[in-house]
Order: sequence, then structure tokens, then C-alpha cells
Amino acid sequence: MEKTVKRGTRTGFTTGACSAAAARAAVLGLVYGAVPETVESLLPNGKVVNFEVHDGRCDASSAHAMVIKDAGDDPDCTDKAHLTADVRLLPGQPGVVLLRGGFGVGTVTMPGLGLAVGGPAINPVPRRNIEENVRAVAQGLLDDQGIEVTISVPQGLDMAKKTLNARLGILGGISILGTTGIVKPYSTSAYRASVVQGVEVAAAIGRDRGHSVVVLTTGGRTEQFVMRERPELPSASFVQMGDFLRYALDTAVKQGLREVVIGGMVGKLTKIAQGETITHANRAEVDTGLLAELASSIGAPADECAAIAANVTARFAAERMEALGLLNEFHTALANKVVSTLTAPDRYGDKFHLHVLVCDFDGHKIAEAQST
Repeated sequence: MEKTVKRGTRTGFTTGACSAAAARAAVLGLVYGAVPETVESLLPNGKVVNFEVHDGRCDASSAHAMVIKDAGDDPDCTDKAHLTADVRLLPGQPGVVLLRGGFGVGTVTMPGLGLAVGGPAINPVPRRNIEENVRAVAQGLLDDQGIEVTISVPQGLDMAKKTLNARLGILGGISILGTTGIVKPYSTSAYRASVVQGVEVAAAIGRDRGHSVVVLTTGGRTEQFVMRERPELPSASFVQMGDFLRYALDTAVKQGLREVVIGGMVGKLTKIAQGETITHANRAEVDTGLLAELASSIGAPADECAAIAANVTARFAAERMEALGLLNEFHTALANKVVSTLTAPDRYGDKFHLHVLVCDFDGHKIAEAQST
């Protein structure tokens, strides 16, 4: 029997919170002539937290400090990242706090993220939080000069390969993120945020190129499948939404996108068809009774429908339909059910045209359906 792994509950800290703490520690080095070994830093949510500081050093006009990110029990690819702050005085620029991105912090190359193209991928909340912490301890330094803060992440280039940054047009490193400063265990908040950003970028690119469409897929295999089906669309139009359909569709509506394409396989599409818009395995079981109803509607024998209803996986239903020669008809019925569920008046109605594309487990197209 497969063992159930108990998930932890320990919270951690965002890349933004760690960057702010490192910046605060480095500025304290400028003020007092020594970088502290620990620093109390203000989080965006208003809490004050103590961080351990590493590699602290300073001279009369510059300082360096680093905070190692602890993601708690969240499976975050940026866990243990070295969020590093280098600060230096800017003579003749009183009151100025200038924030820059160094090595390992991505550079924004596409519109739609709410960040300047060509600038560092440091989101607005972390930007304000870094500056707030710097100003809180700069004391008299800012009376007659400014402070430049450069955030870098030595491992950022490699870590970025495990994120969606390249698809979002963020190149050369990770993003500095966080709206509260706290990472909640297994919230996958960073991934959810990247899905929202992906839809925003798709909308911005679409406005520039005259196509108001976003393609939502559940993973790499389904994305490659839909890319073959819609080769005319730029890569920025494709967003791997994972389990976060609700956030993707809400953002699509907010951005005024007129066409939404969903590419998927039987398991996730069944979750969507039954009304689940957060499709993680732990949120809801597959409604095999629904699949049995779909099978019955296309003429499958009653005993096969009963077997599907009694099973616990959507894949079993697909395999039985294939054995009966009803694979395409079954998936077409499923795609139509997804369309009717999502375009119901109490869901998204006619806020966008919906096109559902279905592939098999090898990534080959087997069905599609569209809203009218």
C-alpha cells in the first residue's frame, strides 16, 4: 500500500522579504560600520521578523549582506536561495533610494507584468518593502546623499529554469516576489501568481498583435499538443495553468480576453466538467458517475457504465471507451460538458468564446468542442 506523506505546516519567507532583510542589514552596516549578524525586518503584512544575516561586510561607502531563503514546508524551487544586497552611497542625491537588479534577478522583456520592460523582475510590493526597510534605518544618511540597493541571487539563473519566467519574458534569473512576506506551506502561491502573470502577459501581447486569446493547459504535454493545433499564436499566449483554472479564467475576464482555449486530458477535464476550478488531486475526487453518464449518452452498454461509475479514475473510463471503439465520441461528450459547465450563467456565461481541445496520453488530438 502506498504511504501517505504528511505535509508540514511550517511557514517560510518570500524572496521579497529576504531581499528586504538583506538590504536593511547592509544599510545598518553603512550606519554603524558593521553589518549585524541578525536583523529585525518589517514584512509587507506589518509583522517584524528576525533574520539571520550572512557574509556581512562594509566600508565607508558600501556594504554587503545576504539572507538565505527558508521556504518552510513549501516545495519552492527558490528555497535556500541566497538573497543578496549590495548597497552604496550616492553622493549629491539626497533622499534617493535606487533599486537595481543584479546577477540572478530576472530582467523584464515583455509588457503586461506591471513592471518596466528592461528593468529588474522585482514586483511592486517587494520594491516598496525593500525601500521601506532601507529608509527605516538609513537615519541621517539620506539627508545629503542617496543609497543604491542592488539585489542579486547567485543561484538565480539555475533556479529560473524551474519556473515559468522565460515564458513570461523574464530572462536571466528569478523574480523577487511576495505580497505578505510569508510563504504558506503547500499554498503554491508562487506558481499561482505566475499563472495570473502569464494570462496578463498573453493579454498584453494580444493587444499589441491583434489577437485577444489565451491558451490554458494543464502541463507540458498538453501545451505542446495545443501549440501544434494553434501554431499561429506566439508562445506568450500559452499559459501552463496547472491546477489553477479559476485564477486563470478570472484574470482572462479581467483583462478582457475574448477567446480562451483549454487543452487537457481526461482527468483534469473531468474535474472541470464537474465544476471544479481548482483541480488539485487533494481538492476533489474525480466524479466517475459523471463519466458513466457521458458514456451512457453515447450508447455504451449499461454494464460498462456501471464499471466506470464503480472505478475511481478517469483513465479507466477512457480505456474502456477505447476498447469499445467510442474513444472520440466519449471525449467529445466530455469536451462539450466542460464547455456547458464553464459557460453556464452562474459561471462565466458569454464573457469569452471557449474552445476545448482534448488529447490522449500520448499527446494526440482526439476531440474538441466550442461555445456558440
